[in-house]
Amino acid sequence: MSWFGKRRGKDEQPDEAFDDDQLDGELEDVEDLDEQADLGEAAPAAAPGKHSRPEGTGPWDAADVGDPAAGGRIDLGGVWVPGADGLEIRVEADQQTGEVIAVTMVYEDGALQLQPFAAPKSEGIWDEVRAEIRAGVTQQGGTADEVEGPLGPELRTKVPVRAQDGSSGVQPARFLGIDGPRWFLRAVITGRPAVEPAADEVLLRLFQDVVVVRGSAPMAPRDPIPLRLPADPADAEAAAEPGHDPLNPFARGPEITELH
Repeated sequence: MSWFGKRRGKDEQPDEAFDDDQLDGELEDVEDLDEQADLGEAAPAAAPGKHSRPEGTGPWDAADVGDPAAGGRIDLGGVWVPGADGLEIRVEADQQTGEVIAVTMVYEDGALQLQPFAAPKSEGIWDEVRAEIRAGVTQQGGTADEVEGPLGPELRTKVPVRAQDGSSGVQPARFLGIDGPRWFLRAVITGRPAVEPAADEVLLRLFQDVVVVRGSAPMAPRDPIPLRLPADPADAEAAAEPGHDPLNPFARGPEITELH
């Protein structure tokens, strides 16, 4: 397990190699879209509807599982994330406050960023959030296509970006959302699985094994559910069990990386 500062590389062209520096740049671009969608403010209530999370599948609510730590999951506060052979978990923190604002699972040439939010008890917010993200992407001159993905409606976006050397390109990303009981979990896929959906199998399986811990404290809709670093960093190392099949994404624990 190791801890590193956040890399800022943005020189690479978006649709060619997918290395760690490029993934860092992609995640920063996702944060820019957050400002457009403004997930931190409550929106008018939507019509009541069913949760988008299908019965019998994850991501899971804490009430669905007897032991969130089962299978080598790591406690990051609002979410328990699974481990996998070759997986790196990046905990992203606000530079000024130090508060953890997102968790990113990086596997090979793809990444999946997680952010949990509070939601109304009787209705979901993914429909509204998709519309806001689409508007934010359009304002930046990009495109956002809504498709029926493996886990329900998702947005596949392309946003114009300019590298430090002055060259221009297009940044692809896939936005997924799951409405759970009193929570909403947003995920953003970047890297190769954003442009080659057939390459998303492991990331989606990891996503479906996440446990969301909403807690009982009163929260306004769209308030971020608090995240944190592991209470005991050794927990991440203890989750690693060598000798398992590398094709099984739940066989080993991840490496933890702290980003600022």
